Amino acid sequence: MTTPTLQSPAAGPDTQQPAGEPEHRLSAGLLDPKQLLTSFPDALKKLDPRVQFKSPVMFVVEIGSLLTTLSAIEKPSVFAWVITVWLWLTVVFANLAEAVAEGRGKAQADTLRKTKTDTVARRVVGAWAPGATDVAEEEVPATALRLGDFVVVEAGQVIPGDGDVVEGVASVDESAITGESAPVIRESGGDRCAVTGGTKVLSDRVVVKITSEPGKTFIDRMIALVEGASRQKTPNEIALNILLASLTVVFLLAVVTLQPMAKYAGAEQTIVVLVALLVALIPTTIGALLSAIGIAGMDRLVQRNVLAMSGRAVEAAGDVSTLLLDKTGTITFGNRQAAEFLTIDQVEQGALAEAAQLSSLADETPRAARSWCWPRRSTACASAPRAS
Repeated sequence: MTTPTLQSPAAGPDTQQPAGEPEHRLSAGLLDPKQLLTSFPDALKKLDPRVQFKSPVMFVVEIGSLLTTLSAIEKPSVFAWVITVWLWLTVVFANLAEAVAEGRGKAQADTLRKTKTDTVARRVVGAWAPGATDVAEEEVPATALRLGDFVVVEAGQVIPGDGDVVEGVASVDESAITGESAPVIRESGGDRCAVTGGTKVLSDRVVVKITSEPGKTFIDRMIALVEGASRQKTPNEIALNILLASLTVVFLLAVVTLQPMAKYAGAEQTIVVLVALLVALIPTTIGALLSAIGIAGMDRLVQRNVLAMSGRAVEAAGDVSTLLLDKTGTITFGNRQAAEFLTIDQVEQGALAEAAQLSSLADETPRAARSWCWPRRSTACASAPRAS
């Protein structure tokens, strides 16, 4: 399951990029020098054997790197030191790939955390009673709210936390959470009383009772998912881990049995040669990048304003060939915006645009008849009055 936020529709394959408009690209990711420098300390922290043990393949490589280092110190040679350096670079690169993926997710989470931290709540002081008009209020940060607190939210203010409307009725903009451009009505009582922190009240005044404990709000769960703290391994990832561990054990036994045979044949091998052979046989590349693949996949969706609720959802999306949407507001703008005007039979483009505007006057869809825009996010927009 994914929760998309409001974003512009993707251009079709035949849509040309207007001159002067920058092309939207994803960040450089692993090849970004700034990101590499920021993530390098985290990569070194992951050299802790207790952390590395979670990846059997890389744990074996790290132990091999330590053995070759001791062997190179005891019997120094160019070959021994070259192998040692390459093995340590392999371990650090694997940790760096995972640290970069986690770091980019944390950067996205910082944006969400800042939104939560900057919200100021008008908390009711003392007991609250329905219908009370003269209540004392105090302004506190949204992070200071506790389960059972009552807060007052008026038009233009952001709801500070997850809760239920216990008094009043208001129009709420939930596009930042659900992606739906049209406002929704939230009122006390019934099944339309639940509100989410981070949404904005557009009209009237409501009293909200906080129903979530600190650190367990919807935004907190989004932050945890983006950072990868709550990421669970998918079935395919678990199966691949078992396969990699099995192959590692098989090749480890094979390499260990080579030394007695080599001694019997009078060609005893050094620790450096045996470790190099083992690392070449086991699936080092897959083991090095496996832990970073899941985090990077979820982070790539976040860059496109789509929040993946689990790694299983990302895997399932790869098998999807047809996508059915229950409403277009999830993926479109709240106003009319054409992709391109194609004229025929000597019709001027201005006349076609005017006809398109007039055709929307009788449309009762929210925001449909309020404005019209020229193609590709042009600034040439005009308001259109709603038909009576």
